Amino acid sequence: MRKSILITVAFIIVLTVAAGFVDYPTAPDISIGSYKKELKVHLGLDLQGGTRLVYNADTANIKASDRADALQGVRDVIERRVNAFGVSEPVVQTNQVGGQWRVSVELAGVKDINQAIQMIGETPSLDFREQSVPKELRTEAEALTRAKEVEAKLQKSGADFAALAKEYSDDPGSKDLGGDLGFAPRGQFVTEFDTALFDQLKDGEYTKEPVKTQFGYHIIKRIESKEVDENGKKTLQVHGAHILIATTDPSTTSGYVTTALTGKNLKSAAVEFNQNTGEPEVNLVFDADGTKLFADITKRNIGKQVAIYLDGSPISVPTVNQEITGGNAVISGNFTLTEAKTLARRLNAGALPVAISLISQQTIGPSLGRISIARSFFAGVVGILLVALFMISYYRLPGLLATFALGIYTLLVLAVFKLWPITLTLAGVAGFILSIGMALDANILIFERSREELRSGRSLKSAIDEGFKRAWLSIRDSNVSSIITALILAWFGTSIIKGFAITLAIGIVISMFSAITITRTFFRMVSGDWLDRHRWLIGPGLSKSSDTNDHHT
Repeated sequence: MRKSILITVAFIIVLTVAAGFVDYPTAPDISIGSYKKELKVHLGLDLQGGTRLVYNADTANIKASDRADALQGVRDVIERRVNAFGVSEPVVQTNQVGGQWRVSVELAGVKDINQAIQMIGETPSLDFREQSVPKELRTEAEALTRAKEVEAKLQKSGADFAALAKEYSDDPGSKDLGGDLGFAPRGQFVTEFDTALFDQLKDGEYTKEPVKTQFGYHIIKRIESKEVDENGKKTLQVHGAHILIATTDPSTTSGYVTTALTGKNLKSAAVEFNQNTGEPEVNLVFDADGTKLFADITKRNIGKQVAIYLDGSPISVPTVNQEITGGNAVISGNFTLTEAKTLARRLNAGALPVAISLISQQTIGPSLGRISIARSFFAGVVGILLVALFMISYYRLPGLLATFALGIYTLLVLAVFKLWPITLTLAGVAGFILSIGMALDANILIFERSREELRSGRSLKSAIDEGFKRAWLSIRDSNVSSIITALILAWFGTSIIKGFAITLAIGIVISMFSAITITRTFFRMVSGDWLDRHRWLIGPGLSKSSDTNDHHT
């Protein structure tokens, strides 16, 4: 028994030290191999200061059934545009006020309203682009011979892949980097390149025979790989490098040129399911002018890629299999249903005329945020000190142990806020402070139950165990009901209410661990014959009587 208590104490100490490291204001970011995590407190608009903009969305010309997708598309575009400017975690919401749709945007840290308005811009722009026509550089035979010469040099003892890339590669984008292409997901490169990099090579290996693509011959090296979590889905990314012996000038094939086909020619984009495979696809429908333009583009790009750009960034780069003359096109691939819906929504965002006009703007200065932080910090410290004073004066030694557990609880909650990360607002701070009280509430239930057992004649050890056991049911039921309430608020509430609900829910979960594991372990660690002889340390009126027994059940 004593050994298990010591093991638990050691675990609590390690957990506390780790939480303290994460909470330390100037702690370095976590970097373990390919895993990197920024240790930073993310402050909301009301604490950091920034800009709040409210737009009116003109949905008069959009079908009622399409409005939700259209507004979601506008929201996605605004978030993408703001993120492109390096402003993380914008809060973009849509709501209906008196029959009119509103789009509100909160940009924490952005003090210049004109800059914020410029970021968001106007209606999203959609256009279709084709690859530029390549310019001949050398014949196939010449390129293959040169590629094999480089392979031979590479296989010699002590050969340096990066040095050979700098000397021989024809890829201007990676040559000076020693052929380094960085990390990329599958689909970033042409099919032959992808197959070699993802399927044929292992980390640290390179191809022993040149790989032919439309650009020429490649000697490909797979440096390392990692899994990246993107919207809850694990995606493999590979860090690759190559030496390109080109048959065409890469500077003429690496980019896309605009065409006359734009979002105004796209009538709709919808998710459909392939009748043969059952997989989701995205169906495009063009207007009369778009039908003719799309037919011309597909006719001259059979076997090549046509890129679809939204706000200057590619959102899909499908390969043309045949000329399409009917005004309908299908984008197929290894889509999940969610991915297909997202692509359709982004396409519709560029096609549907959802005009937005600015109707309200507000700047929250950093001084107001600093005052809010200072007042919140003061309230939290005063609250913790008063609660600690009450616990120690009324519950004595158990109260002191609970205060220590409360300190560890605070470190753990703040560490979760930084690791998640949680965007902390004033409402979130209120939720955190409220959760401190709920954490002590569990301790009070435990201590009172233990006192009752002592008064009934149990030994100290038996009273502690029985007190925790009987108090657990009440703690569990009250905390679970509070968590359910917090989840409902987080699901249906506005951003302010969500911040309160999320921080409260996190605090409640950790408070259960604090009361049942940390406080209990501390209590059991100090319990013994000496404390049984000095029960006044637990509370008044608990002196050990001569008829104390331990036969109760």
